[in-house]
Order: sequence, then structure tokens, then C-alpha cells
Amino acid sequence: MMADKFKRSVFLQNPVFGMALALCPALAITTSLKNATGMGIAVLCVLIATNFSVSLLRRWIPYRVRIPCYLVIIATFVTMADIIMKAHEPHLSTNLGIFVPIMAVNCIIIGRADSFASKNKVGASIIDAAGTGLGFFLALLLCALIRESLGANRLFGVTLIPHVEPMRAMLCACGGFFSIALVLGISSHVKLTRSKKQ
Repeated sequence: MMADKFKRSVFLQNPVFGMALALCPALAITTSLKNATGMGIAVLCVLIATNFSVSLLRRWIPYRVRIPCYLVIIATFVTMADIIMKAHEPHLSTNLGIFVPIMAVNCIIIGRADSFASKNKVGASIIDAAGTGLGFFLALLLCALIRESLGANRLFGVTLIPHVEPMRAMLCACGGFFSIALVLGISSHVKLTRSKKQ
């Protein structure tokens, strides 16, 4: 049952392609695989730590002030992630800019804390966070793969096809919309085909 829940969180209920959440970072930082990897790992770690903490403290958090309490917990882990990133990966931290601190109000993290971690045990909450975070991570990687390969003709700094002029528009905002729309279209087609077969 937990394996099914994990698989559903990663693929069927993917935060970006399944529920269209957190599109701002998906559009802004997926210009390179390095940026997407850094942001994906940061969100995954913060999400797991938040769900763990909220689930552990759920009996002592008053219902009326639960959202401010969740925000304090989330902001604590986001600040820790931001400090660690600035210390160990300053260039990546500069590239991600404001999108690391504003994880504190990321709808995916707040949503999972309120809808799942606050109602379930620690183990289930960690699995839910890992599935959701991994789904977000994979969505960022897929968008970055499309955008960097087409827009810069390279991946992780390695040129893919020599002497080919890249499509620079893929590194602009329109490229972000195009890559997300492309994957959303493919994802919708797969879901529709699967539902017709069933």
C-alpha cells in the first residue's frame, strides 16, 4: 500500500504535471540541469523534514493556529537549506536567487503538511513527502533537460552537437512554458490512453 502511495505521489499526482503546483520555480530555474538538481534536492529535503516534524508534533499543534505553526517549521528548514547552500554551493545559491527563501511559502510543502502529515503517522508522512518531493525533482529535471539541451546545446556544461546553433528562446520564459506544456500534453495523452484501455 505504501509503495502504491509513493508511486502515485511521484507519477500520477506529480506536483507540477499532475496538479500544476509550483510552476514559478519550474519556469524560472529550469534553464540548466544544475539549477534544477539543486532546487529539487532542496525541496525534497525540506519537504521530508517538514512532514516528519509536523507529523511528530501534530497532537500538540492547536487546530486554529496550525498554518502559522507549519510556516514556522517550514521556514526553519528552508533557512537551514539556504545557509547550507550558500556555504557549500555559493554559485548555485546565486543562480537560484530568491527561489530558495520563498520555499517557505511553497504550496506543495504547506499543502502536504496540512493535508497529510497533520493527519498521519511519521512513517507514512515521510513516504508521502519523499514521493511528492521526488515527483517535483523529476519534473524539474525533465523541464531542464528539454530547455538546456535545446536552448544551450549542452548538458552539465558538455556540448551535445558541435557547430549547431541552439534555440536561445528555450532559455527564456517562453521556453519554460513550452517545455511544461509539452510534458503536460504527453502526460495527459498517456493518462487518457490508459483510462480508455481500462
